Amino acid sequence: MGNEKIENTNDKGSIKIADEVVGIIAGLAATEVEGVAGMSGGIVGGIAEILGRKNLSKGVKVEVGEKEAAVDLYIIVNYGVRIPEVAWNVQENVKKAIENMTGLSVIEVNIHVQGVNFGQPVKEEESRVK
Repeated sequence: MGNEKIENTNDKGSIKIADEVVGIIAGLAATEVEGVAGMSGGIVGGIAEILGRKNLSKGVKVEVGEKEAAVDLYIIVNYGVRIPEVAWNVQENVKKAIENMTGLSVIEVNIHVQGVNFGQPVKEEESRVK
């Protein structure tokens, strides 16, 4: 993800939305879907790493043009779910969230299932400040 910004100009001025913002919207929308254990930060030692809420956008790749966006999501699903159904629900939720919040037209939401969660709790990053 680069630092490119979506810029929309109207008679009142311009609106700029960073790519990372679109990535965060996509990550939050994906994790709202039942059956999604979390976003994947990649494969570490043969096991998909589940990202905590603070790093959701690391499991998302976003390409943004002036009016359109394409999204790749790297997810981990819960054991026992119907993966095609979960993936379809993620696509729908992510598309709706990005379009509603940014006004962009989402042309692609590609789902990459990186792993299966067998019930281990997702580790949240510890806060530096207590």
